[in-house]
Amino acid sequence: MKQFTITIAGGGSTFTPGIVLMLLDNQEKFPIKEIKFYDNDEARQATIAGATEVILQEKAPNIKLTATTDPETAFSNTDFVMAHIRTGKYAMREQDEKIPLKHGVVGQETCGPGGIAYGMRSIGDVLELVDYMDKYSPDAWFLNYSNPAAIVAEATRKLRPHSNILNICDMPIGIEELMADAIGLSSRKEMEVDYFGLNHFGWWTGIRDKAGNDLLPQIREHVSKYGYVTDNESLQHSDASWNSTFAKAKDVQALDPETVPNTYLKYYFYPDHEVAKSDASYTRANEVMDGREKFIFGECQKIIDSQTAKDSELHIDEHASYIVDLARAIAYNTKERMLLIVENNGAISNFDATAMVEVPCIVGSKGPEPLTQGEIPRFHKGLMEQQVTVEKLVVEAFEYGSYQKLWQALTVSKIVPSAKVAKDILDDLLEVNKPYWPELT
Repeated sequence: MKQFTITIAGGGSTFTPGIVLMLLDNQEKFPIKEIKFYDNDEARQATIAGATEVILQEKAPNIKLTATTDPETAFSNTDFVMAHIRTGKYAMREQDEKIPLKHGVVGQETCGPGGIAYGMRSIGDVLELVDYMDKYSPDAWFLNYSNPAAIVAEATRKLRPHSNILNICDMPIGIEELMADAIGLSSRKEMEVDYFGLNHFGWWTGIRDKAGNDLLPQIREHVSKYGYVTDNESLQHSDASWNSTFAKAKDVQALDPETVPNTYLKYYFYPDHEVAKSDASYTRANEVMDGREKFIFGECQKIIDSQTAKDSELHIDEHASYIVDLARAIAYNTKERMLLIVENNGAISNFDATAMVEVPCIVGSKGPEPLTQGEIPRFHKGLMEQQVTVEKLVVEAFEYGSYQKLWQALTVSKIVPSAKVAKDILDDLLEVNKPYWPELT
């Protein structure tokens, strides 16, 4: 069986150790010859790589690890690039969240003004990584789960149309695990789902078990009472902000009780509620910096210092197993059914053909084949058209260096109350993003 080489772009990410552990846990299904880390922050990556070296020595000494800041080394002779980068790191995420809140608008890393600012930072760096892959390993596949995935997906569709890119998000996977637990299933893999939307902006319309029995009524009933909160604490996040998000799904679902929603819709349906409960001086970025960031780097340093991972609290990101499933589907033509972000092309028959939609796909060696979802109702279509307009305007603003288009994008966003507020937020975001955004005129 072929052994694969994986390049992890974002080697210094807090998510990298969990992904490495997940890859190691799946060696029988997806054997690996070499893992390469690539990051433009050498010091940050060195800590993650140092711990990974010890983990590999103990768990899989046959796998080679290369950590580098050199693109040719990182992207040559690789089979898959797994990209999860954060341009500007958490310091800029903090700005994405706090600047909108200063103007009374939701501050969130992928939704509204924060997502737009993050998108403008991410596009150039993701395209650079794609170009490295195309130059050094043109037959490789680029598995992108860098946020904001919707804007990045639109940018890759428009600006790198011929590259082997799959845009993916783990949020539906995490929600499906909660659904499965709520009705007594052991895994989301016991379910087959129908879903349509944009990334962080969609609805489940059908859920069946493998025998074809309809599970949606049970799940709808649970969500209408509890949101996605379950009794299984291991599936709930320890952070209060996430647990309130899972609970708020109950109010989101009330707008369309026939379906169950993606949790991120709360920012669009209840922005006043989100702003009212936000602490503009301590946002989710601060939670992450004080929580996961310190925990992961602390654990990695302990592994380096003790030269063993035996007592480490680092753990496999279970729902990240979809990355292995996706890579296997391409490598072995498994025809796995997965939710992916793909060009619409009629998958939703009454929607923009060029929109990057999130729908079930059958994945094989040629990539994804989207499954037709038919016509969608007016309520969802109207919301999605507004949101996809935002995403397309952001990409055009990046492509043409257009202040006007970025102002339009912020004004169209459902979260922003007026063009004046949009301009005030934009001017503040522009000031702090000058090192990262293209020059706007």
